[in-house]
Amino acid sequence: MSNLTSETICALSTPHGVGGIAVVRVSGPLALSVSQAIVKKPLNETKVREAQFRAIMDGDQILDEAVLTYFQGPASFTGEDVVEIAVHGSRYIQQRLLQVLLEKGCRLAQPGEYTMRAYLNGKLDLSRAEAVGDVIAAESAAAHRQAVHQMRGGFSQEIDGLREKLIQFSSLLELELDFAEEDVEFADRTALVKLLTEIERVVVRLRESFRLGNAIKNGIPTAILGAPNAGKSTLLNALLNEERAIVSDIAGTTRDTVEEVLHLNGVQFRLIDTAGIRETRDTIEQMGIARSWEKASHAELILWLVDGSHCTAQQLQDEWNAIAKIKREEAQVLLVVNKQDVGTSALTWNTTPVFYISAKDKQGLETLTAEMSQRYLEDLQGQDTIVTNARHHEALGLALTSLHDVQSGMQQGLTSDLLAIDIRNTLYHLASITGAVSADDILHSIFSKFCIGK
Repeated sequence: MSNLTSETICALSTPHGVGGIAVVRVSGPLALSVSQAIVKKPLNETKVREAQFRAIMDGDQILDEAVLTYFQGPASFTGEDVVEIAVHGSRYIQQRLLQVLLEKGCRLAQPGEYTMRAYLNGKLDLSRAEAVGDVIAAESAAAHRQAVHQMRGGFSQEIDGLREKLIQFSSLLELELDFAEEDVEFADRTALVKLLTEIERVVVRLRESFRLGNAIKNGIPTAILGAPNAGKSTLLNALLNEERAIVSDIAGTTRDTVEEVLHLNGVQFRLIDTAGIRETRDTIEQMGIARSWEKASHAELILWLVDGSHCTAQQLQDEWNAIAKIKREEAQVLLVVNKQDVGTSALTWNTTPVFYISAKDKQGLETLTAEMSQRYLEDLQGQDTIVTNARHHEALGLALTSLHDVQSGMQQGLTSDLLAIDIRNTLYHLASITGAVSADDILHSIFSKFCIGK
């Protein structure tokens, strides 16, 4: 890892393609000297973090007129000397500038290397560094809020707080090992049991928040289920405000799942229009229905759509029985009674709210969509920290297992040395989240998913 930070790197930090400007970032020990070597008039080294207008030279020729900003380490994103060069957004200028920088002693940055250097130089812990990638990838306001919260250290502070409390007891247990012959106890076992219970509660809460966090990050999987001709495709089109799915009076028109993204009040939903629930001998339609059930089994939210113009209580019960067999236990279900435009009978259902709409005329959709978004916004507002990263979720699971080992050892009256081993394992798994301990292969795996230039 140390060899990485001894080299000076460069990369395009703005998206590839033609634009008004493009920014090339140079970071490392030679960042300033390399930048001095490519400008017609030397940069004023005292003007730290001030934009300086200079001509960029390609040999004896002027390549472009640019704005350069010098950030002196450690007061920079990477913790190293950094120069950001803003040039005109021509592809030729971008590529030629990078080539000139390579000729002067830089090398091209690897994916995520700038953020990795920020981590290695102590500017970010590992969970905050990963959140940088989440901020860049955020596709909704809710996902952005969670990523920013993590990037600013909210999650890290909670994990570090747990570790500090546990380290205090661990050090007392380790101290007992030095006085084993005297048979003394420095760590109050009653207080330790109380602490382990408190830590377990927090770890369980954080781990369980991943279901919501992952859904918010990637979009809430939302399946539209119902019988043929209930109006599922019409509802999809109405929510999207475009003709995305084919609508027909012929039953069984939708024979495969149709997926689209919908944003409601800052929350992203991944809508899945499914084949109608019914018995059929059509092989293709059977495949579509099977695929619909598979998608529905992973949905966080189910819009259960029924044709209110002729749906009976028995039909309602039969459909619910089918849905209940395949839905996730945590999945939320909203009963949507369609075709209010042609008259609907009053339907009640004890297990889920009922919404009356006309997908054709777009009546009642505002109430439905408000309920959809509000459910998840309330969940977000009710939790300070929500886990959105699968690696963090796995580490919390391992930490929880180690915690249970400590608790079991306490009940069995294990000696301090054995308890200390399980506590060390718990501390290790918690520390792996923030990068207080980490292996090189884990770091490379994390940062390789970043874009080049970040």
